[in-house]
Amino acid sequence: MNQYELDRYFRSFLNIEEYAGDVSKNGLQVENSGIEITKVAFAVDACEETINRTAEWNAQLLFVHHGLFWGHEQTICGTHYKRISSLIKNDIALYACHIPLDANKICGNNYALATRLELNNLTPFGEWRGMKAGTIGECENPITINQLLLMLFPDGEKPNTILTFGKDKVSRIAIVSGGGSDSLEEAIKENADLFITGEISHQNYHTALENNINLIAAGHYQTETVGVKLVAEKLAKETNIETVFIDVPTGL
Repeated sequence: MNQYELDRYFRSFLNIEEYAGDVSKNGLQVENSGIEITKVAFAVDACEETINRTAEWNAQLLFVHHGLFWGHEQTICGTHYKRISSLIKNDIALYACHIPLDANKICGNNYALATRLELNNLTPFGEWRGMKAGTIGECENPITINQLLLMLFPDGEKPNTILTFGKDKVSRIAIVSGGGSDSLEEAIKENADLFITGEISHQNYHTALENNINLIAAGHYQTETVGVKLVAEKLAKETNIETVFIDVPTGL
């Protein structure tokens, strides 16, 4: 399988074309020389460390959530040059999938987090540029925040911030991974008991307090490892390509 065949494979379930409003250049961002792809590395960010570790593993393609191109012209200088130079020097293709991976119902960050919480009646949530990247749903039985955290982070990770300004037990939960703090007002309008996102800003504190809603900032990075891992699992299961997840946590 080459990079173009792999692009068609990813597009077959990630529905990239449906998210034209995404400023990220979803899909192939940097090509390789056309070599056969036998190994694909997966990571959240296209940073120097993930690129170097992809090269060390001898992968021919790096799949990331946060790519290098965001819908505007960028000079290939400084940090941008070093990253692209390393990709080209090591003959590594770069594939990025931003909002389509957040919103995907098969491998998406938000639906995967909702699945961990066993939420029912999931519907799209989190309006941004005419797209909905997140999801909202309900627990079969109301649960405490502490019970929820054990389900949300089965490997023992810790959220960055927990604001318990609402009900002691929650049932209606809205989720937008990454930098989804702008969707707090939407969660309030949707009568959510809890809003889960990756990172929040200072003003979200008072908005949550004044509207009696619980808020968890679970970490931008932590909420967005889920999707790339699921795509890696799917690719390994359905093809003969080897995959690896490169973990470079930022703590943010």
